[in-house]
Amino acid sequence: MKTIGLLGGMSWESTVSYYRALNEGVKAALGGFHSAKLCLYSVDFAEIERLQHAGDWDATAEILSRAARSVEAAGADFLLIGTNTMHKVAPEIEASISIPLLHIADATAQRLAANGIRRVGLLGTRFTMEQDFYKGRIAEGSGIEVLVPDAAQRDLVHEVIYHELCLGQVKETSRQRYLEVIESLREQGAEAVILGCTEIALLVRQSDTAVPLYDTTAIHAEEAVKWALGG
Repeated sequence: MKTIGLLGGMSWESTVSYYRALNEGVKAALGGFHSAKLCLYSVDFAEIERLQHAGDWDATAEILSRAARSVEAAGADFLLIGTNTMHKVAPEIEASISIPLLHIADATAQRLAANGIRRVGLLGTRFTMEQDFYKGRIAEGSGIEVLVPDAAQRDLVHEVIYHELCLGQVKETSRQRYLEVIESLREQGAEAVILGCTEIALLVRQSDTAVPLYDTTAIHAEEAVKWALGG
């Protein structure tokens, strides 16, 4: 079994989901007492969040690149960045290490394409929804059209992530508002919706809507288990 490297803490709420999914995936594949071999570096999210909203992506890239080198030095065979938004600096992180990077957008696009999805909605932080580092990678790599909510809805989605979900708050009122955004994306022609922030699956589940949901945390973790086990 290969050792998985994970950059976490962005937020730690979703990193818990990653840790559980990776270990459950290995146990499901191998049975018995098996669990994932894993090196985790968990950052202080307050520092990352401040730099994100200040637009200082160079500083975030340096912090996460140092963390990635630590994970590699600890024996990881490949790396996951446990957050969608910070894949904005994935090229800088990847350039700083010699082990492979399993990109969350690539894993998600591969799953969408396998399921025949050609037009998909995207929920995430404002950075992920509005900038091209994520939706552009999906579109270019797979030809899938990516739709995002309107400006007011993007503000709502972003604020709930940072002021509720990253703080461990899961509110029914916010769930209902997210479901309204998902329905709006369906009305625009989305065949499915990407939960493109690792915390969103804490709020919205497939049982809440008939629209197919793609939980990037689960998809990323499932693909990592395949890599770890040689698939």
